[in-house]
Amino acid sequence: MVLKLMIGFIVSLAVVLVLMPPFITYLKKLSFKQSVSEYALEDDQKKAGTPIMGGVLFILVPILVTLVAFPSSMKDLNVWIIILAFVGYGLIGFIDDFLIAVKKNNDGLTPKQKFTMQVVLAAAFFFLYRMHGNLSIILPFSKTTLSLGWLYFLLVLFMFAGSSNAVNLTDGMDGLSSGVTIIALVPYAIITYVQQKYTVLMFVLCLIGALLGYLYYNKKPAKVFMGDTGALALGGVLAALAMVTKTELPLIFIAGVPVIETLCVIIQQVSVRTVHKRVFVYTPIHYAFRIKGMREVNIVKMFWAVEAIFACIGLWIALY
Repeated sequence: MVLKLMIGFIVSLAVVLVLMPPFITYLKKLSFKQSVSEYALEDDQKKAGTPIMGGVLFILVPILVTLVAFPSSMKDLNVWIIILAFVGYGLIGFIDDFLIAVKKNNDGLTPKQKFTMQVVLAAAFFFLYRMHGNLSIILPFSKTTLSLGWLYFLLVLFMFAGSSNAVNLTDGMDGLSSGVTIIALVPYAIITYVQQKYTVLMFVLCLIGALLGYLYYNKKPAKVFMGDTGALALGGVLAALAMVTKTELPLIFIAGVPVIETLCVIIQQVSVRTVHKRVFVYTPIHYAFRIKGMREVNIVKMFWAVEAIFACIGLWIALY
């Protein structure tokens, strides 16, 4: 079992490392490139023309390796919920990226269109999950279960929409979102091992391996970006993992950095609209550090460290 898990991780890592260069070349031929605002910082202007949709590769590889390595995973409803969330939210991002590439600007799907698609997917996951799962949450520290009934659908909708958009907001610097997500996935590798959900564990390890391979090409200076394709998919998969492992509340800490990024954006918008004042220099908050003169590489490392702290807290809450 351990050997098979290690092989899944290594194969996913190796496949992405090998296939990413020709995939980047292919994306360039299709002109799926990053568009940058003329008002962007000078260093960000250099990122114009970098291929997007790199997330397609780290979506496909972990799924295929998991299904091949663990044929029994095809009978595991938990795995299918995770895969459908991964692919479903990735598809929303793909449509958005495709429209941006075709229009040659940053106008993809409208917020209303994105939200509608997210609601439909969340409803599908809810009805799929209730076929075998219980519609309750586990209260931290007490291990008491609280049955939500149909209110669980609202939680699912909030989790999936919130998580996918939160990771998307975090995807603003080379290596930031991919690194943060890798760190957030480590607790789920431990949680699924403790819960003996080995097919889900295989998927998590394969995804970590694929993301590490992607990070090699996404670190500064990035040769490829995941695009909304990858960002929305990663947010969706984190929410799905929280659902199948009953760690809906610990997810707030496990995905600490994306949650903070989202809260800062919400606080900023509310403040600007109500009292017409900014609380932060800029949001998403990682840009504020850039404006203050901090190097991008150092910001990314700082956010990785913060995420590691939150991930440890979330893991402790989930297992306590």
